[in-house]
Amino acid sequence: MNFSIIEKDYGICINNPNHFLAFSDFTVSDGIDIVENVNVVKAKNKFNATAKRAEAFNQSQGSYIAQAVDSIDYFQNTYGDLTIFTFMANDVVIEDFTEHLKVANSPKGFADARINLSHIIYIDKKISPKDLLKIFKIVTNIKAKVLASMRLPVHIQNIINTDDFLAVLSNVNVSESEDFDINNEEYDQIDWDDLKIRIEDAVEISLEDAFEHMRLTFGILDYFVSEGILIGDLVDAGMELADVEVTSELKDKMEVQILKSLSDIDVITLIVAAMRTEQDLAENRVREIGINNAVGMFSDEVLGLAIANHIAGTKAIFNFRRYVEAKPGIIYGLPPVLNDIFAGLIAGCMSKIFEE
Repeated sequence: MNFSIIEKDYGICINNPNHFLAFSDFTVSDGIDIVENVNVVKAKNKFNATAKRAEAFNQSQGSYIAQAVDSIDYFQNTYGDLTIFTFMANDVVIEDFTEHLKVANSPKGFADARINLSHIIYIDKKISPKDLLKIFKIVTNIKAKVLASMRLPVHIQNIINTDDFLAVLSNVNVSESEDFDINNEEYDQIDWDDLKIRIEDAVEISLEDAFEHMRLTFGILDYFVSEGILIGDLVDAGMELADVEVTSELKDKMEVQILKSLSDIDVITLIVAAMRTEQDLAENRVREIGINNAVGMFSDEVLGLAIANHIAGTKAIFNFRRYVEAKPGIIYGLPPVLNDIFAGLIAGCMSKIFEE
């Protein structure tokens, strides 16, 4: 490899005395650049401040590009002539909600929180500016595709990669000739089929690794948040059809039972299956079914009945019908599949607390 890495508390410099040919969307960059230094520095996203930080590496005589970041947390993967640097900036943490349940949260709130997964990709070849642009597009496309395939909770999707960056680097030996001309330089021939597969695999692995590095995972409560469903709303919906006086003690019992049920792998599986089905219906992903003909479906009731029966048996099955027909509280505002699912959850939990 034709580079070295310089790390300081305020930034990282990837240095190549023979220069990189770079295509980037960096804060300080002309898009296509011939540079000795690629800098990622802690600075507010302003050109002058970023440039000043980059020069603080004592390389002000060398040409550079620079990116402003809040975090310089990164890792590096190398596959032969391909090296990928993944930079992570994350405002989300996983907190304990109960003994068995966790939830993703952010001290900034999800309106201001961000998760940015950015990349610098170096290919140890002499690659033309046109081909660098092609690689840049390949990386951009595969990042979007991989993140979409993860089906993250909606509120997480909304904050991921809103301010990520990307640079693609290759070799160029400026010292070979004083009359260096970027347009007339001889570049290596590219086996595009092979390179495209290797880049896509490397980016996919880097994104998976990034979530592991950040210790970010998402569970059933996070998917509730993405649907705007609060535990308190489920408790209140259950109380609307209670045949006894509603007390704070009864509400507390219902909340405990809901959270206990949400720790059950079978209940979680049925709810997630319903949520994914609802998404597929809403997006018309399956030709034969759609949101418009979901009214005639019975499979959503089957799932709701399964949840109710699993939690509290036969009594809950009869209770389920009451909640499906009345649609109390939050159930009324849920889309077709989810209202039956949560009717089943509430019916099961209400039946269970009156057994005890």
